[in-house]
Amino acid sequence: MAGRISQTFSQAKAQGRGILGVFVSAGDPTEEICTKTLDALVDAGADMIELGMPFSDPMADGPAIQAASLRAIAAGMTLEKTLTIAADFRKRHPDTPLILMGYFNPIYIYGKEAFLERAVAAGVDGLIIVDLPPEEDGELCDPAIAAGLDFIRLTTPTTKGARLSRVLEKAGGFVYYVSIAGITGTKSAGADSIKQAVGEIRGVTDLPVVTGFGIRTADQAAEASQLSDGAIVGSAVVEIIANNIDEAGVPSADIPQKIGAYVSELAKAIAAK
Repeated sequence: MAGRISQTFSQAKAQGRGILGVFVSAGDPTEEICTKTLDALVDAGADMIELGMPFSDPMADGPAIQAASLRAIAAGMTLEKTLTIAADFRKRHPDTPLILMGYFNPIYIYGKEAFLERAVAAGVDGLIIVDLPPEEDGELCDPAIAAGLDFIRLTTPTTKGARLSRVLEKAGGFVYYVSIAGITGTKSAGADSIKQAVGEIRGVTDLPVVTGFGIRTADQAAEASQLSDGAIVGSAVVEIIANNIDEAGVPSADIPQKIGAYVSELAKAIAAK
């Protein structure tokens, strides 16, 4: 399973470019549109998909992704349905890495062992659980690794020295560098700060480093992929969904096409660098 992640980075490196990862919240704005959006992302050139597990209290996320999570829950999305979306995605896209991203609470309620078994069966490649620090590795990190899943760690501008080594001790797949101190989608980081942080991370691990948080434009995505091994975009994508829901709460049927067009521009910019 983890081979999909490493293979994707290897292929991108051979092509002289970084990877493009895209986040969407499962079931946002509806299960049907989300499924079509996932297909549109792959068709548009996204190398890797982060599928958000909707949660009612997404404390690390900014307003855009919080709203996406709440829209999905209101539309009936559950962790079980999220895993079904993942399994169906894998059938359609056997080679695209799929990461489940979210918080521990829904997994705990679902049952850790049942969740890991279901995720592996669905063809999930890795997990990003934003509220489980290394001190809590016994809760999910260790069992996930034992099950064959990559446990992907987040680092921030303040993760340094011994703490950086501790955070990355059991990391797998890639390192997700959160380029700003704060919540998602609120501001962008400068090139110098990204370059310095990526250098520090590479001094601790051989894993690829991908930059996320605050990336909105094609130029920002291209720059981040040059400074690290790729870029991840989330808030800007879910804002396209929010901007295409009418006052009655009815989403536009062409949301997947609009997201696909946006992501295509990002992918082209990254490939051109």
